Amino acid sequence: MMNQFRVRTDLAVEARDYIMDSKEELRGIRVEEVQSGDIHTTEVYIESKNASKAMGKPMGTYITIEAARLEEEDEEYHKKVGRIIADKLRQLVCEKKEASVLIVGLGNREVTADALGPQVVDKLYITRHIINEYGSAAYGKNAMHKVSSIIPGVMAKTGMESEEIVKGIVKETKPDVIIAVDALASRSTKRLNRTIQITDTGIHPGSGVGNNRNALTKENIGVPVIAIGVPTVVAAATIVIDAIEKISRETGADTYYKFVEENTKSLSELQNMFVAGKDVDATIERLADTLSFALNLAFEF
Repeated sequence: MMNQFRVRTDLAVEARDYIMDSKEELRGIRVEEVQSGDIHTTEVYIESKNASKAMGKPMGTYITIEAARLEEEDEEYHKKVGRIIADKLRQLVCEKKEASVLIVGLGNREVTADALGPQVVDKLYITRHIINEYGSAAYGKNAMHKVSSIIPGVMAKTGMESEEIVKGIVKETKPDVIIAVDALASRSTKRLNRTIQITDTGIHPGSGVGNNRNALTKENIGVPVIAIGVPTVVAAATIVIDAIEKISRETGADTYYKFVEENTKSLSELQNMFVAGKDVDATIERLADTLSFALNLAFEF
């Protein structure tokens, strides 16, 4: 029954939860979890083709950081989360002391819930041009990462896939690694704006909202692609399902599964409607501050 309807999600941890709920086999999936205060980190390793197929995600590492107070205006808390993100990025990115890093801000700047990538890039310390001209001595250091960035925009405005634009830049600038930042979709309202996913498998822009574009992956681009994202929207079906699940839990009745089974068609129609929080503009700005802080910290030397 549950195979008939599945809420879209970009988060590997939610795909893992779905498999556990449906009692499917979990071979080839390794999970490590760490709790630090109210910040919960889950690392999901998809290690086999069968596990990849079951999860609907490419083989690789998926790091999910769930921070309950990420929506609050607490600068120290956001910096704490930023430091965790920076540490995880260093684990995934090459160990070279002077790596060339291209940061790609995906999304549409004119759609607030989709503007996370562009807003993060706006706040980065860009160093490639200075180091190329004067060397790392310009910053008083012996070695520094070269950081460059691009906001490729959306196809409706450029007539080009983000992948095509990035490929051209990679050909000319030859970065060692790409960091792609994008807004994601979640299957749970509880994770909205409170969860950061980092993965070494690249990214399929628009996949969470059913608008698949060409993938930014090592296979397509030619260099490793690390993706960072935060779910900023949920499908309207998610809100309905969350409400029914809460009622089912509180009453002890088998309301949830019965409702989903009887309303699969109606729920599927709601998959094309996406909802963001009422204060999404302020939320995106805070999230952009946190992610840019993490990226600046990860690649300073």
